[in-house]
Amino acid sequence: MKFLESAFKEILTFIVLAVLIVVPIRLFVAQPFVVEGESMHPTFESGDYLIVDELSYHLSAPQRGDVIIFRYPGDPNIFYIKRIIGLPGETVHIDHGVTTVTKTDGTTVTLNESYVVAEDATYTQDSTLGADQFFVMGDNRPRSSDSRIWGPLPKKNIMGRAFVRMLPANEIGILPGKAVEPQ
Repeated sequence: MKFLESAFKEILTFIVLAVLIVVPIRLFVAQPFVVEGESMHPTFESGDYLIVDELSYHLSAPQRGDVIIFRYPGDPNIFYIKRIIGLPGETVHIDHGVTTVTKTDGTTVTLNESYVVAEDATYTQDSTLGADQFFVMGDNRPRSSDSRIWGPLPKKNIMGRAFVRMLPANEIGILPGKAVEPQ
């Protein structure tokens, strides 16, 4: 009987410790995310399993080129994955498939978007961002619902950045899809 009590105590202690460690991490540090749809092809495919870093953006600002997961402004119950193109206070210019950004200091940079698989070069658009707004786009531009359609993304909607790709197994990696863009 003593053995069963001891074993039960150890199992209970393990469960309590696991809950005390895992729950806060799950709620405040990292969450799983499964990619759905074609908007980020070829960087991410439908079914890719990601771990979302929810902590970093509390310590530093999102950067151009980061792949983020956020609540869709039109319905906060829906989560999207897109790439940051424009930062707060900047103006994003899209001219027949070429994306340039006028930064807050007045300089203009043309983005090297080698990750874009298929650009829809049939339109032009300018979008000036507010103090807490970001311009986001999918890598598969013709198949992406993004800031070009529904406008700037409020900072408060950003959940975190794609930190680890867990599946598919042959593409496991840290900061998947990270693009180095001019700052």
